[in-house]
Amino acid sequence: MKPRNLAQTAISLAIAAPTLATAQFYGDPPDATHPWAVHDMNRPQPPVVTPAAKPGDPPSDAVVLFDGTEESFKNNWKHVRDKRKGDWIFKDGAMQCAPGAGYIRTKEEFGDCQLHIEWAAPTKVQGNSQGRGNSGVFFLDGATEIQVLDNYDNPSYADGMAGSVYGVMPPAANPLRAPGEWQTYDIIFRRPIIKNGEIIDPGSQTVLINGVVVQDSTPIEGGGGHKKRSNPKKPFPETGPLSLQDHGNPVRFRNIWYRPLRKRATDGGTDGQLTPEATTVKRAEIAAEIRKDAATKTGINQMMRLLESLCYETNDSTVKDANAMLAKFVKSVEATPADKIESRKGETKNVFGALSYLATHKRIPADHPAIKALRQIINTNGWQDKKK
Repeated sequence: MKPRNLAQTAISLAIAAPTLATAQFYGDPPDATHPWAVHDMNRPQPPVVTPAAKPGDPPSDAVVLFDGTEESFKNNWKHVRDKRKGDWIFKDGAMQCAPGAGYIRTKEEFGDCQLHIEWAAPTKVQGNSQGRGNSGVFFLDGATEIQVLDNYDNPSYADGMAGSVYGVMPPAANPLRAPGEWQTYDIIFRRPIIKNGEIIDPGSQTVLINGVVVQDSTPIEGGGGHKKRSNPKKPFPETGPLSLQDHGNPVRFRNIWYRPLRKRATDGGTDGQLTPEATTVKRAEIAAEIRKDAATKTGINQMMRLLESLCYETNDSTVKDANAMLAKFVKSVEATPADKIESRKGETKNVFGALSYLATHKRIPADHPAIKALRQIINTNGWQDKKK
Protein backbone atom coordinates (compact mmCIF):
# COMPACT_ATOMS: atom_id res chain seq x y z
CA MET A 1 0.00 0.00 0.00
CA LYS A 2 2.34 2.71 -1.21
CA PRO A 3 1.35 6.39 -1.37
CA ARG A 4 1.25 7.97 -4.78
CA ASN A 5 4.34 9.82 -5.89
CA LEU A 6 4.30 13.40 -7.18
CA ALA A 7 4.05 12.35 -10.81
CA GLN A 8 1.03 10.13 -10.15
CA THR A 9 -0.60 12.87 -8.11
CA ALA A 10 -0.07 15.44 -10.85
CA ILE A 11 -1.56 13.13 -13.47
CA SER A 12 -4.62 12.41 -11.37
CA LEU A 13 -5.08 16.11 -10.68
CA ALA A 14 -4.82 16.95 -14.35
CA ILE A 15 -7.52 14.38 -15.10
CA ALA A 16 -9.73 15.73 -12.32
CA ALA A 17 -9.56 19.29 -13.59
CA PRO A 18 -9.01 19.24 -17.38
CA THR A 19 -10.08 22.85 -17.82
CA LEU A 20 -7.02 24.19 -16.01
CA ALA A 21 -4.03 25.39 -18.00
CA THR A 22 -1.22 22.85 -18.34
CA ALA A 23 1.30 23.33 -15.55
CA GLN A 24 4.62 21.74 -14.63
CA PHE A 25 4.35 20.34 -11.11
CA TYR A 26 5.90 16.87 -11.23
CA GLY A 27 9.29 15.31 -11.87
CA ASP A 28 12.70 16.62 -10.87
CA PRO A 29 12.64 20.44 -10.95
CA PRO A 30 15.23 22.74 -12.53
CA ASP A 31 18.54 22.74 -10.68
CA ALA A 32 21.96 24.42 -10.78
CA THR A 33 22.94 23.01 -14.19
CA HIS A 34 19.57 22.07 -15.72
CA PRO A 35 17.29 25.03 -16.52
CA TRP A 36 14.29 22.82 -17.31
CA ALA A 37 12.46 20.29 -15.20
CA VAL A 38 12.26 16.65 -16.23
CA HIS A 39 9.49 16.16 -18.84
CA ASP A 40 9.13 19.94 -18.96
CA MET A 41 6.36 21.17 -21.26
CA ASN A 42 7.98 24.61 -21.21
CA ARG A 43 11.02 23.21 -23.01
CA PRO A 44 11.03 24.20 -26.71
CA GLN A 45 9.70 21.63 -29.13
CA PRO A 46 12.21 20.32 -31.68
CA PRO A 47 11.76 21.64 -35.20
CA VAL A 48 9.98 19.39 -37.67
CA VAL A 49 12.30 17.98 -40.33
CA THR A 50 10.89 16.06 -43.29
CA PRO A 51 13.08 13.09 -44.16
CA ALA A 52 13.97 12.39 -47.75
CA ALA A 53 11.89 9.85 -49.65
CA LYS A 54 15.07 7.93 -50.48
CA PRO A 55 17.53 7.04 -47.70
CA GLY A 56 20.73 9.04 -48.03
CA ASP A 57 19.11 11.94 -49.85
CA PRO A 58 18.98 15.33 -48.11
CA PRO A 59 16.20 15.98 -45.56
CA SER A 60 14.22 19.20 -45.66
CA ASP A 61 16.63 21.25 -43.53
CA ALA A 62 19.85 20.13 -45.25
CA VAL A 63 22.21 22.49 -47.05
CA VAL A 64 22.98 20.84 -50.38
CA LEU A 65 26.60 21.26 -51.48
CA PHE A 66 26.42 19.06 -54.57
CA ASP A 67 23.24 17.62 -56.08
CA GLY A 68 24.70 16.07 -59.22
CA THR A 69 24.23 19.09 -61.46
CA GLU A 70 27.03 21.12 -63.00
CA GLU A 71 25.35 24.29 -61.74
CA SER A 72 25.57 23.02 -58.17
CA PHE A 73 29.25 22.24 -58.67
CA LYS A 74 30.02 25.73 -59.98
CA ASN A 75 27.89 27.56 -57.42
CA ASN A 76 29.16 25.80 -54.32
CA TRP A 77 32.78 24.86 -54.93
CA LYS A 78 36.05 26.54 -55.85
CA HIS A 79 39.66 25.53 -56.28
CA VAL A 80 41.93 26.19 -53.33
CA ARG A 81 44.66 27.60 -55.59
CA ASP A 82 44.21 29.53 -58.80
CA LYS A 83 47.37 28.15 -60.40
CA ARG A 84 46.59 24.53 -61.19
CA LYS A 85 46.74 21.92 -63.90
CA GLY A 86 43.20 21.60 -65.22
CA ASP A 87 39.91 21.52 -63.33
CA TRP A 88 37.92 18.92 -61.49
CA ILE A 89 35.66 17.08 -63.95
CA PHE A 90 31.86 17.10 -63.86
CA LYS A 91 30.50 13.88 -65.38
CA ASP A 92 27.42 11.64 -65.01
CA GLY A 93 26.10 13.44 -61.95
CA ALA A 94 29.41 13.27 -60.11
CA MET A 95 32.45 15.47 -59.73
CA GLN A 96 35.77 13.81 -60.28
CA CYS A 97 39.23 14.79 -59.16
CA ALA A 98 41.59 15.54 -62.04
CA PRO A 99 45.11 14.71 -60.85
CA GLY A 100 47.12 17.90 -60.59
CA ALA A 101 44.05 20.14 -60.32
CA GLY A 102 44.51 20.54 -56.57
CA TYR A 103 42.08 20.57 -53.68
CA ILE A 104 38.59 22.06 -53.97
CA ARG A 105 36.60 23.55 -51.12
CA THR A 106 33.12 24.85 -50.51
CA LYS A 107 32.35 28.53 -50.81
CA GLU A 108 30.17 28.17 -47.74
CA GLU A 109 31.76 27.88 -44.30
CA PHE A 110 30.25 25.93 -41.41
CA GLY A 111 31.22 24.18 -38.18
CA ASP A 112 29.55 21.40 -36.20
CA CYS A 113 27.49 19.35 -38.62
CA GLN A 114 26.04 16.12 -39.90
CA LEU A 115 27.71 15.52 -43.26
CA HIS A 116 26.65 13.06 -45.95
CA ILE A 117 29.00 12.39 -48.85
CA GLU A 118 29.36 9.55 -51.34
CA TRP A 119 32.55 8.62 -53.19
CA ALA A 120 33.85 5.98 -55.56
CA ALA A 121 37.41 4.90 -56.32
CA PRO A 122 38.31 4.11 -59.97
CA THR A 123 37.00 0.81 -61.27
CA LYS A 124 40.38 0.10 -62.80
CA VAL A 125 42.67 -0.80 -59.93
CA GLN A 126 46.06 0.87 -60.03
CA GLY A 127 48.61 1.17 -57.24
CA ASN A 128 48.45 -0.10 -53.70
CA SER A 129 48.34 1.12 -50.12
CA GLN A 130 48.10 4.95 -50.08
CA GLY A 131 48.48 5.13 -53.86
CA ARG A 132 45.07 3.63 -54.66
CA GLY A 133 41.85 5.68 -54.69
CA ASN A 134 43.29 8.25 -52.28
CA SER A 135 41.48 11.45 -51.33
CA GLY A 136 40.19 13.01 -48.14
CA VAL A 137 37.34 14.92 -46.53
CA PHE A 138 38.72 17.90 -44.61
CA PHE A 139 36.74 19.93 -42.08
CA LEU A 140 37.44 23.59 -41.25
CA ASP A 141 39.69 24.00 -44.29
CA GLY A 142 42.09 21.23 -43.38
CA ALA A 143 41.96 21.26 -39.59
CA THR A 144 41.16 17.53 -39.51
CA GLU A 145 40.70 14.80 -42.15
CA ILE A 146 38.52 11.75 -42.61
CA GLN A 147 40.49 9.59 -45.01
CA VAL A 148 39.17 8.43 -48.37
CA LEU A 149 41.07 5.42 -49.71
CA ASP A 150 40.35 2.27 -51.71
CA ASN A 151 41.07 -0.31 -49.03
CA TYR A 152 39.07 -3.09 -50.66
CA ASP A 153 41.56 -5.97 -50.44
CA ASN A 154 44.24 -3.30 -50.09
CA PRO A 155 45.82 -2.94 -46.63
CA SER A 156 47.70 0.18 -45.59
CA TYR A 157 48.78 1.68 -42.27
CA ALA A 158 45.75 1.48 -40.01
CA ASP A 159 45.46 5.17 -39.06
CA GLY A 160 45.44 6.10 -42.74
CA MET A 161 42.79 3.70 -44.01
CA ALA A 162 39.35 4.66 -45.27
CA GLY A 163 37.27 6.09 -42.44
CA SER A 164 40.23 6.88 -40.22
CA VAL A 165 40.65 10.18 -38.47
CA TYR A 166 43.88 10.53 -40.38
CA GLY A 167 46.93 10.11 -38.20
CA VAL A 168 44.79 9.83 -35.05
CA MET A 169 42.45 6.81 -35.02
CA PRO A 170 42.02 3.82 -37.37
CA PRO A 171 38.51 2.80 -38.39
CA ALA A 172 36.89 0.14 -36.22
CA ALA A 173 36.00 -1.91 -39.32
CA ASN A 174 36.55 -2.05 -43.08
CA PRO A 175 33.08 -2.19 -44.68
CA LEU A 176 34.10 -0.94 -48.15
CA ARG A 177 32.52 -2.13 -51.35
CA ALA A 178 34.57 -3.07 -54.40
CA PRO A 179 36.42 -0.44 -56.50
CA GLY A 180 34.08 1.51 -58.76
CA GLU A 181 31.09 1.04 -56.43
CA TRP A 182 29.73 3.97 -54.46
CA GLN A 183 30.73 4.27 -50.82
CA THR A 184 28.64 6.29 -48.35
CA TYR A 185 30.10 8.38 -45.54
CA ASP A 186 27.87 9.82 -42.83
CA ILE A 187 29.89 11.96 -40.42
CA ILE A 188 28.97 13.76 -37.21
CA PHE A 189 31.60 16.46 -36.72
CA ARG A 190 32.10 18.42 -33.50
CA ARG A 191 34.96 20.88 -33.48
CA PRO A 192 37.27 21.22 -30.47
CA ILE A 193 36.55 24.20 -28.25
CA ILE A 194 39.71 25.78 -26.88
CA LYS A 195 39.66 28.98 -24.86
CA ASN A 196 42.77 30.75 -23.59
CA GLY A 197 44.83 27.65 -24.33
CA GLU A 198 42.52 25.43 -22.27
CA ILE A 199 40.65 22.54 -23.88
CA ILE A 200 37.01 23.07 -22.93
CA ASP A 201 35.74 20.30 -25.22
CA PRO A 202 38.07 18.06 -27.29
CA GLY A 203 35.55 17.74 -30.10
CA SER A 204 34.73 14.46 -31.78
CA GLN A 205 34.00 12.71 -35.04
CA THR A 206 31.55 9.87 -35.55
CA VAL A 207 31.78 8.16 -38.94
CA LEU A 208 29.62 5.54 -40.63
CA ILE A 209 30.79 3.85 -43.82
CA ASN A 210 27.97 2.20 -45.76
CA GLY A 211 25.89 2.24 -42.58
CA VAL A 212 28.62 0.71 -40.38
CA VAL A 213 30.05 2.70 -37.46
CA VAL A 214 33.82 3.01 -37.85
CA GLN A 215 34.41 6.03 -35.57
CA ASP A 216 32.38 6.42 -32.39
CA SER A 217 32.74 9.94 -30.96
CA THR A 218 36.49 9.79 -31.55
CA PRO A 219 38.25 12.79 -29.95
CA ILE A 220 39.98 14.95 -32.53
CA GLU A 221 43.19 15.39 -30.50
CA GLY A 222 44.24 18.51 -32.35
CA GLY A 223 43.50 17.30 -35.86
CA GLY A 224 46.20 14.84 -36.90
CA GLY A 225 47.82 14.79 -40.33
CA HIS A 226 50.65 13.25 -42.34
CA LYS A 227 53.33 12.13 -39.86
CA LYS A 228 51.58 14.20 -37.16
CA ARG A 229 49.51 12.73 -34.37
CA SER A 230 48.15 15.88 -32.76
CA ASN A 231 48.54 19.43 -31.66
CA PRO A 232 45.90 19.44 -28.92
CA LYS A 233 46.01 23.11 -28.01
CA LYS A 234 46.04 24.71 -31.42
CA PRO A 235 43.04 26.99 -31.97
CA PHE A 236 40.17 25.75 -34.12
CA PRO A 237 37.98 28.24 -35.98
CA GLU A 238 34.24 28.21 -35.34
CA THR A 239 33.52 27.72 -39.03
CA GLY A 240 35.42 26.92 -42.20
CA PRO A 241 34.99 25.37 -45.64
CA LEU A 242 34.77 21.68 -46.38
CA SER A 243 37.66 20.55 -48.58
CA LEU A 244 38.16 17.55 -50.84
CA GLN A 245 41.66 16.36 -51.59
CA ASP A 246 43.51 15.89 -54.86
CA HIS A 247 45.95 13.08 -54.09
CA GLY A 248 46.62 12.15 -57.70
CA ASN A 249 43.75 9.62 -58.06
CA PRO A 250 40.54 10.20 -60.08
CA VAL A 251 38.12 9.70 -57.16
CA ARG A 252 34.48 10.66 -57.79
CA PHE A 253 32.06 12.35 -55.38
CA ARG A 254 28.28 12.87 -55.37
CA ASN A 255 25.26 13.62 -53.14
CA ILE A 256 26.98 15.97 -50.69
CA TRP A 257 24.94 17.78 -48.05
CA TYR A 258 25.14 18.84 -44.44
CA ARG A 259 22.94 19.85 -41.52
CA PRO A 260 24.18 22.26 -38.83
CA LEU A 261 24.07 20.75 -35.34
CA ARG A 262 22.65 22.55 -32.32
CA LYS A 263 25.23 24.19 -30.12
CA ARG A 264 26.69 22.33 -27.17
CA ALA A 265 26.55 23.79 -23.69
CA THR A 266 30.33 24.28 -23.94
CA ASP A 267 29.75 26.44 -27.01
CA GLY A 268 27.02 28.73 -25.72
CA GLY A 269 24.13 26.39 -26.49
CA THR A 270 21.72 24.33 -24.38
CA ASP A 271 22.66 20.84 -25.59
CA GLY A 272 23.86 19.19 -22.38
CA GLN A 273 24.52 20.47 -18.87
CA LEU A 274 25.02 24.23 -18.63
CA THR A 275 27.29 26.10 -16.29
CA PRO A 276 25.56 27.38 -13.15
CA GLU A 277 25.83 30.93 -14.51
CA ALA A 278 24.26 30.02 -17.85
CA THR A 279 21.57 27.98 -16.10
CA THR A 280 20.59 30.94 -13.91
CA VAL A 281 20.22 33.13 -16.99
CA LYS A 282 18.16 30.54 -18.87
CA ARG A 283 15.90 29.86 -15.89
CA ALA A 284 15.20 33.59 -15.60
CA GLU A 285 14.30 33.66 -19.31
CA ILE A 286 11.92 30.71 -18.91
CA ALA A 287 10.27 32.27 -15.85
CA ALA A 288 9.81 35.55 -17.71
CA GLU A 289 8.12 33.74 -20.61
CA ILE A 290 5.75 31.96 -18.24
CA ARG A 291 4.89 35.23 -16.48
CA LYS A 292 4.25 36.78 -19.89
CA ASP A 293 1.89 33.93 -20.73
CA ALA A 294 0.19 34.24 -17.34
CA ALA A 295 -0.67 37.85 -18.18
CA THR A 296 -2.85 36.56 -21.05
CA LYS A 297 -4.92 34.40 -18.69
CA THR A 298 -7.42 35.01 -15.91
CA GLY A 299 -8.48 33.47 -12.63
CA ILE A 300 -7.08 30.13 -11.54
CA ASN A 301 -5.26 29.59 -14.86
CA GLN A 302 -3.31 32.80 -14.33
CA MET A 303 -2.54 31.85 -10.74
CA MET A 304 -1.27 28.40 -11.72
CA ARG A 305 1.04 29.85 -14.35
CA LEU A 306 2.47 32.33 -11.86
CA LEU A 307 3.06 29.50 -9.41
CA GLU A 308 4.71 27.52 -12.19
CA SER A 309 7.14 30.36 -12.88
CA LEU A 310 8.41 29.97 -9.31
CA CYS A 311 9.84 26.58 -10.28
CA TYR A 312 12.44 28.47 -12.31
CA GLU A 313 12.95 31.75 -10.50
CA THR A 314 11.81 33.36 -7.27
CA ASN A 315 10.46 36.78 -8.09
CA ASP A 316 9.20 39.01 -5.27
CA SER A 317 6.49 40.61 -7.38
CA THR A 318 5.29 37.22 -8.62
CA VAL A 319 5.22 35.81 -5.09
CA LYS A 320 3.15 38.77 -3.93
CA ASP A 321 0.66 38.42 -6.81
CA ALA A 322 0.40 34.64 -6.45
CA ASN A 323 -0.16 34.88 -2.69
CA ALA A 324 -2.96 37.39 -3.21
CA MET A 325 -4.61 35.09 -5.75
CA LEU A 326 -4.17 32.08 -3.46
CA ALA A 327 -5.81 33.88 -0.56
CA LYS A 328 -8.73 34.80 -2.79
CA PHE A 329 -8.99 31.24 -4.12
CA VAL A 330 -8.99 29.72 -0.62
CA LYS A 331 -11.72 32.08 0.55
CA SER A 332 -13.86 31.27 -2.49
CA VAL A 333 -13.59 27.52 -1.82
CA GLU A 334 -14.31 27.98 1.88
CA ALA A 335 -17.39 30.03 1.01
CA THR A 336 -18.78 27.43 -1.39
CA PRO A 337 -22.13 26.00 -0.17
CA ALA A 338 -22.08 22.38 0.97
CA ASP A 339 -24.35 21.25 -1.88
CA LYS A 340 -21.86 22.66 -4.45
CA ILE A 341 -18.54 21.98 -2.79
CA GLU A 342 -18.00 18.76 -4.75
CA SER A 343 -17.69 20.84 -7.94
CA ARG A 344 -14.57 22.46 -6.45
CA LYS A 345 -12.82 19.18 -5.74
CA GLY A 346 -10.70 18.98 -8.89
CA GLU A 347 -9.34 22.51 -8.86
CA THR A 348 -8.77 22.46 -5.09
CA LYS A 349 -6.67 19.30 -5.27
CA ASN A 350 -4.87 20.65 -8.32
CA VAL A 351 -3.81 23.84 -6.52
CA PHE A 352 -2.91 21.87 -3.39
CA GLY A 353 -0.75 19.51 -5.48
CA ALA A 354 1.07 22.46 -7.06
CA LEU A 355 1.74 24.06 -3.68
CA SER A 356 2.92 20.75 -2.22
CA TYR A 357 5.33 20.33 -5.11
CA LEU A 358 6.71 23.85 -4.69
CA ALA A 359 7.11 23.33 -0.94
CA THR A 360 8.80 19.95 -1.40
CA HIS A 361 11.37 21.54 -3.69
CA LYS A 362 11.78 24.59 -1.45
CA ARG A 363 10.28 27.11 -3.84
CA ILE A 364 7.79 28.24 -1.18
CA PRO A 365 7.75 27.76 2.62
CA ALA A 366 6.52 24.38 3.84
CA ASP A 367 4.16 26.19 6.25
CA HIS A 368 2.57 28.34 3.55
CA PRO A 369 -0.93 29.28 4.82
CA ALA A 370 -2.65 28.16 1.62
CA ILE A 371 -1.25 24.64 2.03
CA LYS A 372 -2.69 24.36 5.52
CA ALA A 373 -6.06 25.77 4.48
CA LEU A 374 -6.46 23.56 1.42
CA ARG A 375 -5.35 20.46 3.32
CA GLN A 376 -8.09 21.15 5.84
CA ILE A 377 -10.69 21.48 3.07
CA ILE A 378 -9.52 18.24 1.42
CA ASN A 379 -9.61 16.32 4.72
CA THR A 380 -13.01 17.71 5.72
CA ASN A 381 -14.58 16.64 2.45
CA GLY A 382 -12.85 13.24 2.28
CA TRP A 383 -10.96 14.08 -0.91
CA GLN A 384 -7.73 12.42 0.07
CA ASP A 385 -6.26 10.04 -2.48
CA LYS A 386 -7.20 6.52 -1.51
CA LYS A 387 -4.29 4.26 -0.68
CA LYS A 388 -3.94 1.16 -2.79
